[in-house]
Parts: sequence; structure tokens; C-alpha cells
Amino acid sequence: MDRAALEQHIRNTPVVGSPANMRAAFLTLAQAGTVPDLPPQQDVGGCPGRWFGQGGKPIIWLHGGGYVFGGSDSHAAPAQALADLSGRAVFVPDYPLAPEHPWPAQLNAAVAVADAIGPCDLVGDSAGGHLALHLALGRSDLIGTVAVLSPNTDRSGQSTTRARNTVCDLMNDDAQDRRLSDMALGHLRDDDPAASPLYADLGKLPPLFVSATTTEVLLDDSLMLVRAAAQQGVCVTAAILPNLFHMWHLWPDATPQALETLRHVAGHLAETGIR
Repeated sequence: MDRAALEQHIRNTPVVGSPANMRAAFLTLAQAGTVPDLPPQQDVGGCPGRWFGQGGKPIIWLHGGGYVFGGSDSHAAPAQALADLSGRAVFVPDYPLAPEHPWPAQLNAAVAVADAIGPCDLVGDSAGGHLALHLALGRSDLIGTVAVLSPNTDRSGQSTTRARNTVCDLMNDDAQDRRLSDMALGHLRDDDPAASPLYADLGKLPPLFVSATTTEVLLDDSLMLVRAAAQQGVCVTAAILPNLFHMWHLWPDATPQALETLRHVAGHLAETGIR
């Protein structure tokens, strides 16, 4: 599938309706018409998930999907690609989803997974980026380095791209992002660090890689994180790509930018991660 076909596939597969409908649609969207040969689910720290690849120091990938949809099945392609590029095993937890399981159920599951795996490096995309930041802040003794792709970092209204880029982001819009966030985080104030890690003590973070694209809703969330973390003394590397859509990395076989992003992630983990 080339990029034009992928963009048409995205337009033809709206992720709307009930949580169950959104979960089914997102899986269809992520798999882009193919059904991958998935490894079996395994339990790690009381949380089901899937391992991709083998060998090396472990990597945990916390998947995106607004805490409402997504899983080790939707993120199989990028997780396998990262495993291949890094020569390391990647575990994608199927953490509890909202609205059935509001925050902090996701963080509790992620902590249990990290405790069971031991020292590891961490990747998270979108809501999974939000989760990765909280896991790294809470269990800095276990996390060597972190890579976040288009993380949700601020609900307090500082972003200008949440509204401006809604018209050009095929995979996200501000209203949908807020709806999903409210299902998981709606009981929190928007400026609570649990909802907006931009307000957290980011100086506790390990080396950080952040990637986003200029035409996505969460661009400012990523840029504000880079600035705030750097100002608090964190070693930060940023890669901002032009003219893509949110979660472009889901399709490494369809866009060269997705594969290049995963190469950057693998390189960051190799340079700054656990030894």
C-alpha cells in the first residue's frame, strides 16, 4: 500500500461511535486491510500483551488510542519493525481501556509490567506517550530512556495546533481527542499533572526522544514538552517531520517516514538506553 492508498484507507475508516465500535474500526484502520500473523498473548505482571522479536535488553511499547482503543494487535507492525531494527524484544501491553477502566488503571498496569520485566527502555505513542512519561517519572529506577511519538502532554489550553491542525490531520481532531481524554481522565483537572504531564517535575525524566509532524493536532503538545523538559535539564532529542498525520508510524510498510522514525527511535534507545 502506497501513501495515497493509505490516506484513502484512513478516510474510509472513521473511528467513531461507541467504544466497541471505535476499537473495531481502529484495528481495521491500523491493519490496513491485512491480518498480521500475531504472536500469542502472554501475561506479564498480570497484564496481557504480546512480545515482538527476541534478544537484547527489553523494550516496552505503550500503545496509543486515546486510552479507549488500540492494543498489541493494532501496533504489531511498528512494534515488529522496531524489534527488527533494534535487535531487541519489544513488549506491547494490552493495558485496561477506558471508559470501563478510567485513569490510573492504565498506569497501574504499566507499572506492574515494568516491575515484572525489570530494567528496560520505553516507547509510547499518543496517549501511550502520556502513559510512558508518567511511567518514566514514577519508576525512574527501571527506565533507561524514553521515546515518545506525538504524546498528549497538555489539556490546559496552551496549544494552538489542537484547533489549527484539526483541518489537516487525517488521524485526529481536537474534539475527538477531548472526547477520548474525558473517558479516561475526565475526573481530573486539566492542569493536574496526571492529565497534563507538562506540569509535572520533568527533570526526573531519563534521556528523551520526541517526534511529531508539523500538520498534526498534537504538534504543540510535543514542542512544549521538548522545551519544558530541556529547561529542566533533561537531555532531549527532537525530530519534527513535515506534512504527515498523527500516528504515521503505524504503517512502516506504507510510508518511508514511518520506517525512518522507527530507525530514529532504535538509534536513540541504542545510544542512551539501558546497557
